[in-house]
Amino acid sequence: MRQPQATVGAVRDDNAEKAYTVARKGHDMNVQTKPVETEGDAAAIVRELGRRAKAAAAALRMAATSAKNAALSDAARLIRAEKQQIIAANARDMEAARAGGLSDALLDRLLLNEARVEAMAAGLDDIVALPDPVGQVIEEWTRPNGLRISRVRVPIGVIGVIYESRPNVTADAGALCLKSGNVVILRGGSESFHSSRAIALCLRRGLAGAGLPEDCIQLVPTTDRAAVGELLRATEFLNLIVPRGGRTLIERVSTESRVPVLKHFEGLCHVYVDGAARIEMARDVVANAKMRRVGVCGAAESLLIDRKALATHARPVIERLLELGCEVRGDAAIRALDPRVKEATETDWRTEYLAPIISAAAVDGVDGAIRHIATWGSGHTDAIITDDPATAARFLNEVDSAIVMHNASTQFADGGEFGLGAEIGISTDRLHARGPVGLVELTTYKNIVRGQGTVRP
Repeated sequence: MRQPQATVGAVRDDNAEKAYTVARKGHDMNVQTKPVETEGDAAAIVRELGRRAKAAAAALRMAATSAKNAALSDAARLIRAEKQQIIAANARDMEAARAGGLSDALLDRLLLNEARVEAMAAGLDDIVALPDPVGQVIEEWTRPNGLRISRVRVPIGVIGVIYESRPNVTADAGALCLKSGNVVILRGGSESFHSSRAIALCLRRGLAGAGLPEDCIQLVPTTDRAAVGELLRATEFLNLIVPRGGRTLIERVSTESRVPVLKHFEGLCHVYVDGAARIEMARDVVANAKMRRVGVCGAAESLLIDRKALATHARPVIERLLELGCEVRGDAAIRALDPRVKEATETDWRTEYLAPIISAAAVDGVDGAIRHIATWGSGHTDAIITDDPATAARFLNEVDSAIVMHNASTQFADGGEFGLGAEIGISTDRLHARGPVGLVELTTYKNIVRGQGTVRP
């Protein structure tokens, strides 16, 4: 019989830092850096990053949990200590982004303030507290011939993360990959270049202080877009690509990558208000799901309301959204309730606004909600508000999304809220991982077979 078990399993790499001069332990953030882009083209830069990543991976695979935790704890300390320098670097990015006409939603994703810097550091602390998945025995069994077989979690290897706008991804992805034993090459968006570099520096200093190779976490040190294409072709070095960003980025990576991709597609998230929902709950949950932060992937983009409950439930929910400054675009039934509701077109049902806009439709009960989501959803996160257990069970069982919720805001679609410490993204794929991608999802396994001179007849 197979029985799940759990077990767990620092090498110093003194390779010189060529990409840029890193402030060593005890130094401050003002050490001058040497831009790598002066040393070669994008292809040469990615080859050098890949070479170092493979060398670091050999050491990180065998690193003790205590060493990885020490690196993360020190990085969290450094992020707190260098908070003002990180915010100053972010101010440079924000100034350039405003001048470049970046949307309000993307500016919100880019912004770092004291609370968000602290949240980054706290996220690292949370990851330290989580169990190390590397070395865990998933299951084991014995065959009639005496062979003992175990499946053991191991790192994926070298992961490339390509992302836009959010500098906090630098910390989250770097920390999750490190704790799960993976080396990571980070390619942040050009708009967050200075912020990400300041954060990555703290992570690398934490690695150095723990006696681990700094090259376990590398940031592509150029804004040249050709570097993305080079990463997508880097099969010699990369084992996995994780893109985080808008439709254009995801489609490009999915189409062009020769490296396996774990993708986070659009967050076309729905909230269905059932006729058996408490009106006050529906009003508050929908308002939070849409308006808490409109630029996150878990923000609700479509509101579905039971047609039989329009007279009782729709008006208070829509009025709250309008009061909060949300533009509502509705079908004929929804527009009839409030003259402020604008006309929705087919495009609205498939648009991830990432803005204070929501589409709204009347549907024929839970069946209609399930059909609407199947037609227009992206398989990210969808929620039902109802006090009817049977209706909730149908929705949870039949809506085929990575995350389905009952009486909860879609803004809980987040690795930290799931207790995973952080996330590298919300996977809308069906192979390997689905939903928040945390430590366990960043591992694969190998099969260990033990015999006693056993031969096959």
